Amino acid sequence: MTILSTLYNLLEVLIVLVPILLAVAFMTIIERKVLAAMQRRVGPNKVGYYGVLQPFADALKLVVKETVVPAQATVSLFYLAPVITLVFSLLGWAVIPFGAGLTISDFPLGILYTLAISSIGVYGVLFAGWSANSKYAFLGSLRSTAQMISYELVLGSAILIVIIMTGSFNITTIIENQEAIWFVVPLLPVFIVFFISALAETNRTPFDLPEAESELVAGFFTEHSGMIFVFFFLGEYCSIVLMSTLTAILFFGGYNMPELFINDTFVNLQSIVLGLKTCLFCFLFVWFRATLPRMRYDGLMVFCWTGMLPIAIALVVLVPSILVAFDIIPYQN
Repeated sequence: MTILSTLYNLLEVLIVLVPILLAVAFMTIIERKVLAAMQRRVGPNKVGYYGVLQPFADALKLVVKETVVPAQATVSLFYLAPVITLVFSLLGWAVIPFGAGLTISDFPLGILYTLAISSIGVYGVLFAGWSANSKYAFLGSLRSTAQMISYELVLGSAILIVIIMTGSFNITTIIENQEAIWFVVPLLPVFIVFFISALAETNRTPFDLPEAESELVAGFFTEHSGMIFVFFFLGEYCSIVLMSTLTAILFFGGYNMPELFINDTFVNLQSIVLGLKTCLFCFLFVWFRATLPRMRYDGLMVFCWTGMLPIAIALVVLVPSILVAFDIIPYQN
């Protein structure tokens, strides 16, 4: 019986992870095609129909390439860093509900789990830069680590307001509380703060200076190549898709639609609804990369500590007070 339950749990994990990895692969080709369209060029169009097999060609190329390890590198951490980045990006999906009851673990403290997992992912970035024994990778890792830790405070403050609204850390409960209205309507400023922080957490434009190609070559994974570079690549795009899904869950009702649109057909399409919302935010990640200029690194940190963080703290204080004053959420003594 124990063996059967273990196999069943393993099957559940595979059912979730395989589509996610495929979605991450196709996210790369979608990004390249959208960027090409916005910049008036063709983009990948040779491998497969309309270039749809390009991610698999890229993966095959990187798998068969030689992995070069710097002579003075700390080999154990050099290999461990990309594994940490990818594994903890994938572990975040364990508490994501794709529909009513469709989740690997309906953990009561799901939001805290997600924040903890994203925080541990910083170690992969730090280990990568330090273990390579390269000043370029080291500077990139310091920049990226400082940025991720700084904007985690803003991200956590935005999530805290949603927790106050629902009175629960459970992600399913947060989704169910948005059956009448999505939280983006009463919490629009909080949503904007959250999404800006999500861009910074994933090192995306305009917060991508830690990867500064002009002076740091590629940031913290400059010295990584071959298969271990694939782990970093997958981890980055997996984090983008996860952040897009969390945005849809926290502010756009997750797999729910407003009561006006709920019917028997909708109940069977909950996972598709969540997927469409996630695709919308993935597109925003790509759109910002195509249109926004890269910010200076000192500007990034000043923007966080003197701009975003005071705004986030003010929202944590003001928003619950306003909602209680208008009886949107009940006052609890």
